[in-house]
Amino acid sequence: MPKSTHSKSAFSPDYREQPYWMEHADSFIRPMQAEPPKKVDLLIIGSGYTGLNAAIEASRGGLDTLVIDKGLLGSGCSTKNGGQISTSIKPSHDSLTKKYGSQKASALRNEGINALNWLDHFITSEGLDCDFQRCGRFHGAHTAKHYQRMLMSVDALKQESINVHPIDKDDVRSELGTDFYHGGLVYPDNASLHPAKYHQELLALASSLGCKLVEHCEAQKIKRSNGHFIVETNQGDIFAEKLAVATNGYTTKVTPWLRRRVIPIGSYIIATQTIDTDLLTRLFPTNRMITDSRKVVYYYRPSPDRTRVLFGGRVSARETDPSISGPKLLRDLIRLFPELVETKISHSWTGTVAYSFDELAHAGQYKNLHYAMSYCGSGVSMASYLGMKMGRKIIAADDSDTAFDGLDYPSRPYYQGKPWFLPIAVEWYRFMDRLLN
Repeated sequence: MPKSTHSKSAFSPDYREQPYWMEHADSFIRPMQAEPPKKVDLLIIGSGYTGLNAAIEASRGGLDTLVIDKGLLGSGCSTKNGGQISTSIKPSHDSLTKKYGSQKASALRNEGINALNWLDHFITSEGLDCDFQRCGRFHGAHTAKHYQRMLMSVDALKQESINVHPIDKDDVRSELGTDFYHGGLVYPDNASLHPAKYHQELLALASSLGCKLVEHCEAQKIKRSNGHFIVETNQGDIFAEKLAVATNGYTTKVTPWLRRRVIPIGSYIIATQTIDTDLLTRLFPTNRMITDSRKVVYYYRPSPDRTRVLFGGRVSARETDPSISGPKLLRDLIRLFPELVETKISHSWTGTVAYSFDELAHAGQYKNLHYAMSYCGSGVSMASYLGMKMGRKIIAADDSDTAFDGLDYPSRPYYQGKPWFLPIAVEWYRFMDRLLN
């Protein structure tokens, strides 16, 4: 990917093309072993939130468990996301009712609440140090029409036991220091955390339970033997009684059935250089997470220590380089907050999230291979929750069921895992965002 020709004036002198979350990565403990064992009860491919939560449950259930990753442990989106946690299930209750009936629709929508509440309990009960807080989320309306749509959705959301209340245009500044939005909705129960600290705590917990963790161990081929699995890796073959795949947006040809169902999408984030405390307080008086109503969505927040702004979104139809995406994100950030016109970028990075063709997360089994993925932008809570449930299912626990069980995991004819249609979709969404202005 060619480097940016943008002016270097967008970047601070200490600019780094890496996640802001990893700023103190040198102090992180990395519990792991140099090479994988030849035989385990359970092999998990992927060391993000899904894989580690599954490993924690399986290890507690008595299984000799191994987690491998083709790169560094957690080098996917688990250490690159925005740290925002909502109860979001993308399809509406009405659209899910048309497809599955009202009871199933309610169960699916309720899983978003279940995931957040479970994550809150898990982090609290385990004492995980990851800056978790129920700070709430403000969802801004970027047009007056979108605000009217939001107002019409409030009663239905409350009927689903979702805590929400509207903020009109005149009161937006009580939530956010900008005049850009035409109102919005506040979700007080939504939350935030430090994604890399959370991942580090999961690593430490899994290791303490006896789980083996091996990085730079790439699964290259999966074979079956008498109902079990032999996984060929660059570090030798591994025999596993059970196998789980937790690769989400980084799913490869090693699991072609899953790859045909996952839509990998790059998301881009910047961190600003340190901002004056009084200014940041004016811009983010409530410390909430922020999203907005555009189809090509932006998401942003103060850093956990309230010294910087972290701003993410999709800046181009095609995948690009963080040195190119960074100035574009900064431009949009300044459009929202003109007071940041002199602010520079300290960090710019990208990660790959995963969608599905029906905009639902999916978990289940395919020919005895366990999987959970396609979190559609809600991966912090849903990956953790479905990873935990996958682990519970692997050890045959009674409480392993979810509303996602038994759902068809759709693909499309000729789709092989490379979303050639994504640039077209992004341009269409941009057009729709402009059309409704």
